[in-house]
Amino acid sequence: MSRLVEQGKVRYLGLCEARPERIRRAHATHPIAAVQSEFSLLYRQEATETRELTRDLGIAFVAYAPLGRSLLTGDVPDLGNLAEGDTRGRHPRFMGDNFAKNRELVQRIEAIAQEKGCTPAQLCLAWLLAQGPDVIPIPGTKRIERLEENLGAMRIHLTPADVDRISTAMPIGAAAGTRYPEGGMRGVYI
Repeated sequence: MSRLVEQGKVRYLGLCEARPERIRRAHATHPIAAVQSEFSLLYRQEATETRELTRDLGIAFVAYAPLGRSLLTGDVPDLGNLAEGDTRGRHPRFMGDNFAKNRELVQRIEAIAQEKGCTPAQLCLAWLLAQGPDVIPIPGTKRIERLEENLGAMRIHLTPADVDRISTAMPIGAAAGTRYPEGGMRGVYI
């Protein structure tokens, strides 16, 4: 890959779902510009470890699925709201008792969002933005109204006490269910 940069065919190199040791090895060969990994209030165990290294090395951290595939928006109050064929129905975090437990966690975020006068999605994105300038959340959406809502997160001011309170409301490791079905987990954090 570094030869592609040298040839001018690629400007920057990035990694996705890489463990810190892999990032360190790759960065020693050629500077890595960004590492992309799932990072949200629901799932931040691996991201926290990875971010320690990326921050030390001056590498940007791109947070995908920052709204937990919509679970953190509060718009998925029950599985009956998922359309037939919706892939989230196969994700362990959306199944059975896992979903019920995760909804309880999201209700804590909804309560804080109501106090702050914003939507749960805006609160979760504001929390990510408060993690530092090296964190770049990339929420996906199909609708312009959701894009506008997400952009509203930049207007939410969180104090360090707010960030701590939000983090405590959904502690690291509290989410139920893995990020992907069993087969998909083999391709993450490698």
